[in-house]
Amino acid sequence: MVFVILGLLILVLVFGPQIWVKRTLKLHSGDRPDLQGTGGELAEHLVERFGLEGVKVVKGNPGEDYYNPEDLLISLSPENYDGRSVSAVAVAAHETGHALQHQEKHAGFMLRQRRIRLAMTIERFSAMALMITPLVFALTRVPHSILLTVLIGIAGMLAAIWVQLINLPVELDASFKKALPILAEGYLSEKDMPAAREVLKAAAMTYVAAALGSLLNLGRWIAILRR
Repeated sequence: MVFVILGLLILVLVFGPQIWVKRTLKLHSGDRPDLQGTGGELAEHLVERFGLEGVKVVKGNPGEDYYNPEDLLISLSPENYDGRSVSAVAVAAHETGHALQHQEKHAGFMLRQRRIRLAMTIERFSAMALMITPLVFALTRVPHSILLTVLIGIAGMLAAIWVQLINLPVELDASFKKALPILAEGYLSEKDMPAAREVLKAAAMTYVAAALGSLLNLGRWIAILRR
């Protein structure tokens, strides 16, 4: 019974944030012809307004919204680029918030880019360590060697998840110190601001949801290695 409860708690921990983020974005994605423009139009307007030189706004892949500082690119999913909804304009403002952080060389944002690259490197190394575990055991026939390799792999994946989680303050800054004040200037009506706050909170929590989702990948590797 204890293991069942523990298993349910883990499922809630892993899937809960992802479900909440998707539900919140969908809840406020209804078409609003009364709004001033689409998410893409707002992002392009803000890029021009704040003089974000070289920054381009493009329609990206479904379900993917991000700012790429290396290519100076705000990529919005089709539903947010073309959408005229509270979710679309709030997400567009959030991603533009990252471009503003980049422009002002926000310390947390600049550090975040190094963290992301570090997380990707750690995750690749960890996955490699787990993949070569059977080979290490076959060559050495020493039980301790396989245990050490597994521990290295697991520790690396946990480190990558931790790196993603500590990006939360940067995401919150983009949502509530950049995007929210901009939207409150008149881009959204006062009655729409509570919904915008919910969407911006969900946008900021996307990294947390993704990091917790990475636990599934870790669990998959552990299950494979136990066979």
